[in-house]
Amino acid sequence: MAETAEKPIKSFSKADQFVLELFKEKLPNSYLYHNYNHTVRVVKSTKEIIENSQINVKQKEALILAAWMHDTGYTVTRDGHEEASIDIAKEYMTKEGVDAETQKLVVELIASTKMGVEPKNELECILKDADNSHFAKEYYAQTSEFLRQELLLTETKKFTPAEWREENIQMFTHKHKFYTDYAARNWKNQKDENLISLLKKEKKKKKKYRKEEVKAKLKAKFKDESPDRGVQTLYRTTLRNHIKLSDIADTKANILLSVNAIIISLALSNMIPKLDAPSNRHLLIPTLILVVFSVASIIMSILSTRPNVTSGEFTREQVKKKQVNILFFGNFHKMKYDQYQWAINEIIYDKDYIYEALTKDLYLLGVVLNKKYLLLRKTYTVFMVGIIVSVISFIIAFWLI
Repeated sequence: MAETAEKPIKSFSKADQFVLELFKEKLPNSYLYHNYNHTVRVVKSTKEIIENSQINVKQKEALILAAWMHDTGYTVTRDGHEEASIDIAKEYMTKEGVDAETQKLVVELIASTKMGVEPKNELECILKDADNSHFAKEYYAQTSEFLRQELLLTETKKFTPAEWREENIQMFTHKHKFYTDYAARNWKNQKDENLISLLKKEKKKKKKYRKEEVKAKLKAKFKDESPDRGVQTLYRTTLRNHIKLSDIADTKANILLSVNAIIISLALSNMIPKLDAPSNRHLLIPTLILVVFSVASIIMSILSTRPNVTSGEFTREQVKKKQVNILFFGNFHKMKYDQYQWAINEIIYDKDYIYEALTKDLYLLGVVLNKKYLLLRKTYTVFMVGIIVSVISFIIAFWLI
């Protein structure tokens, strides 16, 4: 028997070549798992179990032929490929002159590889274990992924990686088992290791999912329910609005400055030099009114934009009693850095102090804006009155000529 195992009969090498050529010509590229490589692995595993079993030469020949032929039906169909494999095997064995008894064994063995069929004898147990030997191999993860991709490409079924992992765990724990004593003894340890690897990945995934779920809940909670966040948004928005209003006021003041500067320039260069002439004496009063109101508008515009810097110093007593707003530069620009750093530290460890300082800062900004807009309103009024009075004066002057 040992000698026969080392020198396979001629039909084995022919079967190898036949299957290789058949798969090359007719097997679609989408079959990433059920292909020639898988067949070679099954044949190798079959021989491994045979060498450690007590079977005769004829049974061995039938097993190896069945191993070579068991998935050839995939070149015809996926559903019911076992029957197609049997037809291909019969045709091949008849052509090669395989005896009827061996043919009968091969047909029975291929039929036993169908999913869900329980093996009835030792030979069927051997082929069944060989066909599923990848469960107990180090390359299991790779072949398993090939099978998942094959199912996807052939539009048989679509599994996500997580779903496929769960499907494999179910296969390991509830559906698959080794039937031969050799496989149970020698392959079980590697199969258990592969199962442990799957379970670890599943546990890690669930742990990560729970962690992400908790993070999402906490994030939503603090985003939607935290009063601090709402308060911070309130201060941020109000401060931004104050700054925008201040920019608008300064822009309006600059417009008035530019317009009145142009008016005075035109008056000085074109009108006033001509007032000495007797014929232009009637324009003297209207021109003076125009210039005076323009100068008044310029002065008031400057006053509305002129910064008012305070003393720039505060005492520790003022900080402790919360009597000073240290967030405004005008209150600390003359202080030494270490003193200002101490004052900031006093604030950041007291949330109420922070909010009080922000409130005071907003309030003082509001007071400054009020003064600026009141003065700006008066400036626009003076400018408007000056333009109206000047125009009326020019009309009267021309009318009295």
